[in-house]
Amino acid sequence: MPVVTTLVVPHIPPMPKSFKLVLDILIGAVAPWAILKYGTAPLGTLPAYLLAALVPVVYVLLDLLVITRRFNFITSYAGFSAIMRGALAFWYVDGALFAFKDSASYLLATLVFGGSYFLAKPVTRFIAMQGLTPETPAQEESLDHMLSEAPVVRALRQSTLIIAAVNLLFGAVNYVINLRMVVAPFGVPAFNDQVANVNAITRIALVIPDMLALFWAFSLMYKAMFTLLPPAPPGGKNDDFWDLLRQREESLSAGRRAAADQLAADGLAVETHANRQARKEFGLS
Repeated sequence: MPVVTTLVVPHIPPMPKSFKLVLDILIGAVAPWAILKYGTAPLGTLPAYLLAALVPVVYVLLDLLVITRRFNFITSYAGFSAIMRGALAFWYVDGALFAFKDSASYLLATLVFGGSYFLAKPVTRFIAMQGLTPETPAQEESLDHMLSEAPVVRALRQSTLIIAAVNLLFGAVNYVINLRMVVAPFGVPAFNDQVANVNAITRIALVIPDMLALFWAFSLMYKAMFTLLPPAPPGGKNDDFWDLLRQREESLSAGRRAAADQLAADGLAVETHANRQARKEFGLS
């Protein structure tokens, strides 16, 4: 009888955010630049180009499937974007087509966020739900109620539009930079060197303002949510989101019960008055 074994994947503790950010920069920006700049001669033009393109893709997929292992809209979008970039790496083009290829991730973000805005189903709603990570059905229901409030819906749409517009703008800038700087034909060492030079510019000149725009967009979204929460008690933590949300739900429930009781009382008074008037009309009172 064959022996059946079970493969147990060990739990990998989450990385500190600061270390994860440094690792993202090193693998996503520095490593591709270094491979293109200094690896072309020893590895060859095409192998160096593919390695520089695929290292960040493999890192994203490894983070998704092995390290983080969280599957939601955010991670699915990151995974799909990485797979798209990996597939495009094997599209050997230069000139205007290469500029378009290098800007494809911006175009994807514009379509996803812009499309969700015009469909009145802003992507930022899913990002908020998954970013706040409700742990119980009650928390998820309370958060869903808050995200349906008019001020929050308006902020979600604004943040979605900001992200779409920023990606459209930066995609156009990235296209122009590539078109003007990557002029060598594909497959020669000069092409790799020019791509490395473009990456050295765009990975800083576009990423930093992009992060600032994201911060602005999400600040609008979270500000709208916190304005609907009760103020934190003196000495309490302003970031105790779930406790404040629970207090808000309890207050709303109490208000709804009071309104229902008042409506019932008003209805009873109207009915009593109508009965009295009817008896009076018929001379019964």
